[in-house]
Formats: sequence, structure tokens, C-alpha cells
Amino acid sequence: MYADQSTDNNDVKVHPPRRHSRTILYRARLEILLEVEGRDLVVHFDVKFDPRYQTITTGNIVDILSRELNPETSRYLTNLTIEAKSLEVQESLKALNAQSSPQSTVSTLPPTTTAPPPRRCSKLDLSYCKHLPYNISSYPNMLGHGSLSDVEEDVIAFRELVDAECYPLAYDFVCQVLQPACRASQPEDLLELPCRSFCREFWNGCGSRLPEKIKRALDCSNFPEYTGPGSCRPKPGCVQALQSKALSSRICDGVIDCPDLSDEKNCAYCRDGYMHCGVGRTCVPHTKRCDGKADCPNGSDEKDCLFLASSVQELRSQSWSTPHVAKYNKEGYVVFNEKGTIGKLCTANLNATLPETEMDNVLQTAASSLCTLLTYTGVASVEVRTDDEEDVPYVYMEDPLAPEITFVRAPCPSKEVLYVRCSDLECGIQPLRTNGGTNGLNKMAEPGDWPWHVALFKEGVHVCDATLVADNWLLTTAYCFQGQPKAEWSARLGVVRLSSTSPWEQERRIVGMIKSPVEGTTVLVKLDRPVTTFSDFVRPVCLPSNEDPPNNTSQCNTLGWARNRDVLQRVQLKHSAMEKCENISIPSVNSVCTEQAYSTDDCNEEEVAGSSMLCLQADDQKWVLTGIGSWRIACSKDGIERPRLYDKISSHIDWIKATIG
Repeated sequence: MYADQSTDNNDVKVHPPRRHSRTILYRARLEILLEVEGRDLVVHFDVKFDPRYQTITTGNIVDILSRELNPETSRYLTNLTIEAKSLEVQESLKALNAQSSPQSTVSTLPPTTTAPPPRRCSKLDLSYCKHLPYNISSYPNMLGHGSLSDVEEDVIAFRELVDAECYPLAYDFVCQVLQPACRASQPEDLLELPCRSFCREFWNGCGSRLPEKIKRALDCSNFPEYTGPGSCRPKPGCVQALQSKALSSRICDGVIDCPDLSDEKNCAYCRDGYMHCGVGRTCVPHTKRCDGKADCPNGSDEKDCLFLASSVQELRSQSWSTPHVAKYNKEGYVVFNEKGTIGKLCTANLNATLPETEMDNVLQTAASSLCTLLTYTGVASVEVRTDDEEDVPYVYMEDPLAPEITFVRAPCPSKEVLYVRCSDLECGIQPLRTNGGTNGLNKMAEPGDWPWHVALFKEGVHVCDATLVADNWLLTTAYCFQGQPKAEWSARLGVVRLSSTSPWEQERRIVGMIKSPVEGTTVLVKLDRPVTTFSDFVRPVCLPSNEDPPNNTSQCNTLGWARNRDVLQRVQLKHSAMEKCENISIPSVNSVCTEQAYSTDDCNEEEVAGSSMLCLQADDQKWVLTGIGSWRIACSKDGIERPRLYDKISSHIDWIKATIG
């Protein structure tokens, strides 16, 4: 390999060995960083090869340069003194040629290997994106650009998309991709990328205009899904979107309609810097969190004061706009929160005061109580670990044998902390409801009232409902999918208002359907990926036993939509004689006939196909899915109520359990 440098620019032509007939190197750029007094000269040499002719690896480049740095074998660098250990070769898949988030492999001369430095936030430096609501970014970005010069090489293609006006928020999306927001964290800073739903909207508007290489780079599956504040950046302008839909009444109404809480942030009832309770028109200061007194209407400010987390740094980096945790942690270090200040649970005092067997019992009891508090079925494992996190506050159990444990803050020189892994999540629980059952349960649903309810969309239009029964399985009716073999279906979980997007919603694509072999229309629908971020707003319902009929259930309800099919609401049901359903269908032993429990002249609700029949188990106050509706049911005027026929889930239970494992 040899090089010729032009005298009037920094472009360098590098030729391959003579035996090759084609030029595999198609571009090279020499970037010289001027020497600073007292320091060595640093030279950056950017070389690009065409893989269609020959594959060039990092090892090939290292071998060639190793020979050139040896005075005995050098041909072209004979008049230069270069320290071999200072040489670093970095292989990078260039942004617009990568199908996914690019990975970088860094090698130095054998046997030394240099890892890439940890990410650090820096000032946003692309002038085109100066109107972003933040001024801190970081390189490399998601597309692999490692510097401002890399971005500027590709920015024209992105500006053309913005100028084409193919999507109203194209500028915001493009700039958030090129100059993503950055926040401080450990061991390295973190990027806040645009949310996957934002990417999909951009694609729907501009996808047909994207050059092929940009299409491969902007694969929306590589963008994070919104799982709570701080998980990604939702599209801006939520309040303006509500106003454009004539939904201004939802601004400052106490119900969160925007993923960034912007519709309830700048309101008279919520001071700047306060946490929104999540329900109602109430905000509280962070110091009220876990102070022993419920200040929120639903008591959420006193919930999860003892919990599990992977690190304290993770908690510090979160945006605590509400008291609600964005997701459950099934395992982690035990962390205590008091008045907004957190600390890991240190076990050193137990070693000093308790025999080993008694200490094990205390830790097992504490872990069992914690997992139960976090709505898990039990404890999978308990262990004492040496904490490797720096700058962490700690707490002790003051009297571990007392009926009620008190935590006190103190240093932990040994850094011995408690790590707990819980078992499976409880089903059919409404964690945000302190009363349980239907006591105080409103007709109109609030976030978290029915965390297993799912809205199904065909090509973006809501047509059916479903119920979450496992991390990647829903139950609904086959009638939803009749005549639609190639339609694109998606599922929205945790939704109570169809025309809004709360911070706790999740979305999945539907990739498969399996029909039950038992008589009826019940089907299992598979999601494209499991729900791994369970929360107070998204969690599964319980399945019934194969007992027929279930003897311990009461207070049955179904869920429909009110106010022009927009707001989720419940309708109370009662069992009816099968004869009442004979005029609407052909009932069988695998179906259950019901009717509305109370007459109403408020003809304002509608149940869509796939609606659930949910009954409360009297012994443990858990909700059980007892039926699936096959048809759309519009409300009836007082006196002419129409009965409702559901597929009986207990008839399908063996097949369901065998299918979902």
C-alpha cells in the first residue's frame, strides 16, 4: 500500500498492493490536529474501503502499519518517528450503510487492546439543530457519526427531508437523531433517543422519500419504546395536538394525556418542580415522597418506599415527574426511600449482632415481605453482595427482630448490601387501588384501574379489544380478524383514552394468532416481543380454573368505550339464564349468558368485539377473565337491554395453558 498526498488539500489517494487489479480503497481523508506546545502531534487518518472488491479488516491495517513503523521494513514512513504503542486503529460501520445501530471494534497493535472511552455529554454543536429544547448531546450518535464533521457530511440529505414537508415534525425527529439528548450517568453518560412511535410517525410521512441507505439506518426497531419518563423522547407538541383535536378541555383536567406530562405540568394546581400524583388535580413536592403521610388522592406518594433497583445511579438519572415507578424490577438491590432521599440496605449490623442462622431467617423474612409488597408471588433468592457502586448512601434495619422494621441512615464501610430476586408477578391485581374490589371504583376508568385491558388497532384504527394473560399473549375473538389476512395490527396496553397517550402506555405489533380447538371463537394473539416492563398500569389478569361454573366469583364487569368510543368504562354484569341469549346466537355449554346488572338511560357506551368479562374472586380479591365477547355491542335504551353472550374461558383453559407454556 502506498500514498500520494495532494499539495492543495488533505485528500490522499492510497493504492492497494500491485497484485490487485481493482481499487478497493475508494476514499481517504487526512485530518491533522495541530501540535500543542508540550504535546505530541496527533494525526487522524480516515480510510474507507469498498467491500464489494475485497474485505479489509482491522487486523490487515494493523499488520501493514506495524511493518511501516519498523525501521527495518518501512518503505514510506522512513523519515518519521512514530511510537508504536500510540497507534490506534478503529473499525466503524458508517452510519448510512448500517442496517442497525452501528457497533465499533477498537484494536491496537497486538497484544494491547484499547476499549472505546466511556460516553460523555458535550455541547450540541450542529447549528442547524440549535432550536432543539436542549443543548447537550454526545458522539457517536445512533447513526454512528463520531464528530461534527461526520454529521455535516450527511446533513444535506436530512435537510432535504425536512424541506419536503413530508411530516410536520420532521425537523424535530431528524435533529434528535443527529444530535440526540444526553444525560449524566455512570459508568458512562446516556443518550435519550426519539421514541419508537415517533420514528414510526416520521416513517409514515417520509418513508417513501428516504434514500435506500437512510432507510437501512433509520430502522425504527432500533429505537427505544416508551416505558416511562426518561426512557426516550416522545414527539413534541402534545398540548398543541390536543388543541387541534378540539380537546382543550383535557388540558389541566387532572388526567395525564401526554407522555411528557406537558398537559398537566404548567397548571395552576401544579407548581413547577412538583410531582404529579398521576390521578386527580394534585401535585406534591419531592420531600413529601415517603414521609409517612398520604398526600396524593390514591396514596401513590407513599407507595414503593421500599423497592428493588439495579443501582442508585439508575434512580438518580430518572425523571421523577410522578411518584409511580416506570417499571417493576423483579430483582435488584433493596433500596429505601424516605422524603425523596434513597439508600441501599446495608447488612453489616446483622453480621455483628445475630447468629448466622438467625440472620438468614431475618433476611428471608424481609425479602418475602418486600416481594409480597411489590405484588410478586414469593422470593426466588436472597443474597448478601459487596456493593461496587461509588458515592452511595446506605440505611440499616434498626431492630431487625421488631414487629415493624425501622430504617436509619448510616455509613456502610463493609459495603455488604442485600440483593433480592422475586418470583412470578401476581395476576389480577390493581396496585393503585387501596380499597380493592369495586369499592370506590368509578364507572369511567382511570389509569391503572384495568391494567390488563388492551385496545387492538387495524391499520391505525381501533376495532377490537383484548386482554393480557401472559407477557407476550393476549386473548380475544377470531371475529376481529375475519377477512383481514394481510392487515397490520397493533396493540396498545395501559390505555384508557384512545385519543391520548399517557406516560404508562406500551405498544406492540401483533405477529400471530392461534384459534382454540374448543367450540367458540376464542383466539390467542402473540405480540412481536414480550412485555418486559410490567408496571401498575400494564400487568396480566388471572385465568380461571376449569371448574364450571366458578363458585367463588362475584361482581362481574365488562369494559367498553364511552364518549364517542374514546374513554374506557366499565359495565356491571349479572349471569342470566341461557334462554335469554337464544335469540342472539346459538348458546352452548362453552358459553355464558349475561345481562347488564342495572338499567340505564345513559346510552353512551359501546363494547367492541373481544371485550372481556371480568369477575372478582371472593377469597383473594383478584380479577379473573371468565369470558370473551364475540361481537360489538352498542348500548340499549332503558327497558330493552340486550343480553350478552361470552365464550367461557374455563372451557379453553387447558389449551391456553398448553399454548402459552
